[in-house]
Amino acid sequence: MASTTASDSSVEAIAKAAKEAFEQSQLLPSSVRNEALAKIKQQLELRKDDILAANKQDMEAAQKEVDAGRMTTALLKRLDLGKGDKWDSMLQGILDVANLPDPTGTVSYASKLDDGLELYRVSCPIGVLLVIFESRPEVIVNIASLAIKSGNAAILKGGKESTRTTALLASAIAEGLAQTSLPPAYIHAIQTRDEVSALLQLDRYIDLVIPRGSNALVSNIQNNTRIPVMGHADGICHVYLDESADLQKAVRVVVDSKTDYPSACNAAETLLVHESLLNTVWPAVGKALLDAHVELLCDTATHTALSSAPSISSHPSFPSLIQHTPNDTYTTEHLDLRLSVKAVPSLAAATAFINAHSSHHTDTIVTENEAHASAFCRGVDSAGTFVNASTRFADGFRYGFGTEVGISTGRIHARGPVGLEGLVIYKYMLRSSAGEGHVASDFGVGEGKKAFTHAPIQASKVPW
Repeated sequence: MASTTASDSSVEAIAKAAKEAFEQSQLLPSSVRNEALAKIKQQLELRKDDILAANKQDMEAAQKEVDAGRMTTALLKRLDLGKGDKWDSMLQGILDVANLPDPTGTVSYASKLDDGLELYRVSCPIGVLLVIFESRPEVIVNIASLAIKSGNAAILKGGKESTRTTALLASAIAEGLAQTSLPPAYIHAIQTRDEVSALLQLDRYIDLVIPRGSNALVSNIQNNTRIPVMGHADGICHVYLDESADLQKAVRVVVDSKTDYPSACNAAETLLVHESLLNTVWPAVGKALLDAHVELLCDTATHTALSSAPSISSHPSFPSLIQHTPNDTYTTEHLDLRLSVKAVPSLAAATAFINAHSSHHTDTIVTENEAHASAFCRGVDSAGTFVNASTRFADGFRYGFGTEVGISTGRIHARGPVGLEGLVIYKYMLRSSAGEGHVASDFGVGEGKKAFTHAPIQASKVPW
């Protein structure tokens, strides 16, 4: 894996080298890609102490930025590679990706057009990916793993706040790739925003841009390139407590959706409560949220209901954590222990509200009514629609994708957590085995013209 700056290589040369590396790699067997993943994991294990030490330095520098008001606490939390099982999950993600079936070369359609003329639609890599991400340094490993397994080349740019960490992660990836026959420029790291700006203009070489980060980052990229962009700008996720919601399920789903990892894009930002629950289920849910130190931005109905509930009015956090809703709260991605709350009169009203205010990422309903569950899942226009389950399940690792390259809220090609299947497209392969070959002018309507057979062929792989 090569690492460079604008001073020692032109940006166009970087993009061109990545394209050439991609083209060369297409003739290599898939076993080489799996070997590369094993070597990368080995190098990361060997360099764990150095990488985590660098991450600690990044964290200390970032804390100063937070203290100075130049960085959000949410970004700081995402930066910590040593938190919980994040390191182990990163390595496990490499193994999981390696163990997944090869997504390339799979036949999704096959037809006999004529005797000796067969057509196959075959999955293949997209090409060269440009991936820009902020704060979370493990993303460089996640994306490199998915790119390698799916046969795509990749150019990666991490945030300046994780420079030390990503530099060592990139170096470990480079050492792993160097022990295989994959081209050196197959996975490439860049350092500066100027390089990103220049690469965004090179649609001749770059096939897809995947931004992972803030709304400002994604929007800026979408507005400054002709290259297709796959990603999401916001993670405004909703939980709706239906009129039949079970109290215990409501508490568990709402609290987990908000507090399991508040700075994640799949954390809940808005809670919708059916009006019939204002004096029953809602106070219990509200108390559980206050116990978890969540600030509640309530509309008039939900605020009044909490204020009149004895278990809430006597709660030590009542004066400080329950506020009236600002007008813009329902379009705000809080990324913190803060939750917007609104009462709604019906499932239809909840669905309409979500479709109007959601970022189309992930939304969930808590209900015991099967018809309402079905209507919610069909009516809400989001990449993920859940029933009685936390929004935090919207994740490539939890879906069984090994890891994810990002979350897509678009409506073409890939949607939701994007794993291997989202990093392949397809091509049509047509082969004639006739002695004289086949020509299109032999087919048509009229005397002497041949008709197409169009007979299905059962095949999972191209037979040549």
